[in-house]
Amino acid sequence: MAEVINMPRLSDTMEEGTVASWLKKVGDKIEEGDILAEIETDKATMEFESFHEGTLLHIGIQEGETTKVDTLLAIIGEEGEDISELLKGQGNTAEETSDKSEQSEASEETSEEDTTSDSSSEETALPDGVTVVTMPRLSDTMEEGTVATWLKQIGDTVEEGDILAEIETDKATMEFESFQSGTLLHIGLEEGESAKVDALLAIIGPEGTDVSNIAKNFTSGSDAPKAEKAAVKEEKPVASTPKTEDKKAPAQPAKANTSGRVFISPLAKKMAEEKGIDISQVQGSGENGRVVKRDIENFTTSVASSASAAKFVASGQEDFDEKPNSQMRKVIAKRLAESKFTAPHYYLNVEFDMENAMAFRAQFNTLPDTKISYNDMIVKACALALRQHPQVNSQWFADKMKLNNHVHIGVAVAVEDGLVVPVVKFANEQTLPQINAAVKDFAGRARNKKLTPQEMEGSTFTISNLGMFGIESFTSIINQPNSAILSVGAIIEKPVVKNGQVVPGHTMKLSMACDHRTVDGATGAEFLQTLKGYIENPVTMLV
Repeated sequence: MAEVINMPRLSDTMEEGTVASWLKKVGDKIEEGDILAEIETDKATMEFESFHEGTLLHIGIQEGETTKVDTLLAIIGEEGEDISELLKGQGNTAEETSDKSEQSEASEETSEEDTTSDSSSEETALPDGVTVVTMPRLSDTMEEGTVATWLKQIGDTVEEGDILAEIETDKATMEFESFQSGTLLHIGLEEGESAKVDALLAIIGPEGTDVSNIAKNFTSGSDAPKAEKAAVKEEKPVASTPKTEDKKAPAQPAKANTSGRVFISPLAKKMAEEKGIDISQVQGSGENGRVVKRDIENFTTSVASSASAAKFVASGQEDFDEKPNSQMRKVIAKRLAESKFTAPHYYLNVEFDMENAMAFRAQFNTLPDTKISYNDMIVKACALALRQHPQVNSQWFADKMKLNNHVHIGVAVAVEDGLVVPVVKFANEQTLPQINAAVKDFAGRARNKKLTPQEMEGSTFTISNLGMFGIESFTSIINQPNSAILSVGAIIEKPVVKNGQVVPGHTMKLSMACDHRTVDGATGAEFLQTLKGYIENPVTMLV
């Protein structure tokens, strides 16, 4: 008897999953324990094994597609078994995407709200070997992505595992590899354009296949990608060049970007740095004058001299640059606004004596191959203090408060497009050199946009340090669902009073923003008192 396999719940927070790759195809024999597919959840990409034996009779979710937990994923049964009744029965459940061919036949009788599902049904009628590639969900908070650069062009041969494009998410720019082999037949988003997750990204299939109707039907089912493209175009100061999917059509000259700002793909920027090329002298051939890989490869000194001559701008002329908001900047704006206007913030300000801390650090760094920073000491001190004050290490949810027994400290790192917060896991259990190595590694990879989404998840408390920029004191917005964030200023030399005498000293100001729903004033003050003990007597952190 045939068995219906539904999208599994592979994590406690998983609500939907994406089929990253099918390891079995319709008609294959399945043994109990065989890996059916790789499922991308909100936390990781995981292998999903079969608990049944038989023949794979039906695949309900194609590679790259996303659907909710408990939606029809596959059917396993005896070879040649009739599963038409199972497909009909599944189609009558609440899961809208269980069988796309059944949806296609019924779409004319449904409301307009079903048009998205109806458009997806076209995928069951794809020509042999043709695969629709959609915008992937590359992080747990990603709602839309921007194509930073295409590494393949229409007509190129694509092998499984090849990097198709670099996708800019709300957290990083990540390489997106192909899970299929074939020829790149269609590109749905040009470089610099944005679209929501699951929007049409590309089509791969046998060379020469006509996919114009597939692309048209896919986008007509949902106007989200079209609307997003239009919005992006309106934000750009220069109109985009005409698109063409015909590889043999004459290339249209790219319009130059006259704003003075150089738009360049991440890959081209890296190549320019390696070759020592001044990117301001490179004429971009991409959309809106964007410098892409081929421009760096074809760059010559003659091009440099002509570009340099064209850079002159008359003095006294009013000028400005327009910069489309990156995905990271959009998400920062959205989440900080939500935090500021939903969490009742209040602030506690303290000033610590840093004489002992300075002496401790200087002595600690005399150890061979050892170097720690003041920020490492603050991370460690906060981690130890949080273990004693779980209320400050808590998280607020609509129906509950979570008091965390583990300590995961997010460390804010400034990057070109804004801010990322990699997380030092179990910080209270790590030594100062271990914390130093972790933070240094995170900071370096953050600036190169190489952090993984998992490395920026799960914080229970956050530290933001602007002391290295000479900022004496400041306040931060809470990184929800955390209950507090500590703002750390610079160490300042100033007169202080000790034993009734004014003497030279060094102090540091800290400000803690607290969510009043979880942390009362007295609770926050007690935490800071404990923190003061560790900072002003750092040897206690080693006990």
